[in-house]
Amino acid sequence: MTAVVHTSSLSLPLLARGKVRDNYAVGDDRILMVASDRLSAFDVIMGEPIPGKGALLTQMALFWFDKLGPSGANICPNHLTGDAPESVVLPHEVAQVTGRSMLVKRLKPLPVEAVVRGYLAGSGWKEYQENGAVCGVKLPAGLKNASKLPEPIYTPAAKAAVGDHDENITFEQTVDMIGLELATQIRSLSIRIYKAAAEFALTKGIIIADTKFEFGLDKDGTLTLMDEVLTPDSSRFWPQESYQEGTNPPSYDKQFVRDWLEQAQVDGKPWSKTPPAPRVPNEVIAKTAAKYQEALQRLTA
Repeated sequence: MTAVVHTSSLSLPLLARGKVRDNYAVGDDRILMVASDRLSAFDVIMGEPIPGKGALLTQMALFWFDKLGPSGANICPNHLTGDAPESVVLPHEVAQVTGRSMLVKRLKPLPVEAVVRGYLAGSGWKEYQENGAVCGVKLPAGLKNASKLPEPIYTPAAKAAVGDHDENITFEQTVDMIGLELATQIRSLSIRIYKAAAEFALTKGIIIADTKFEFGLDKDGTLTLMDEVLTPDSSRFWPQESYQEGTNPPSYDKQFVRDWLEQAQVDGKPWSKTPPAPRVPNEVIAKTAAKYQEALQRLTA
């Protein structure tokens, strides 16, 4: 399979290239989001893509938007227009967008990544070991790596530009950024979405340890779920059958890449998690692709 690193030669104006998605303007009220096969970790884009990743992420995001939207749990509005991405490109451009694109409403994005954690893992586990809290949320003593939390917690992050690292912040800091009413609404909605998704995923044998959401405001000021949702790029998925508290459970996401990068070296020194990234071996790419595919199959079977 040939990897799509960048879309090219689309007749639409390019708005931005993100870590994974290329966004094109469709008039002044819609955006064509095309998911590439680029791989990012620690907010750095790797030099090696994962062939087919963009199509898989799109399929999974659409699955969750449907399950959480009006035809499913109806928890909150999302950015989908309901129109086919192929309808806004020229005939010779259709192949570039088919299967890996979403035609969405143009929103005012909010500068907060809404992170919800149901389990203690990753940077949350490291922070807990240092001060018994995560992003200012105090947690009970005696928790272990991968412990299930008494209740899911909201631990937001400030969005960073491409190439920079997102910064964990407290809820109070989000209030300073966007106001108390909106910050409270995002926190409540994020936890509600996480609980509904985590409950469903368990029926498929998958634990959603944590995830992040992004929101924007439509022209009427309505809070709207946007970007991607509950994919292996934005979530930590664990197989329920091999979960064990106190260990790093195997995962269906890019944790395999992160673990490899933690040990990687550049010029004989540990990688600094800044560009340029070390070359990711073919076997790491292949195993990560297989994990993404298995997660999709389990969730949507």
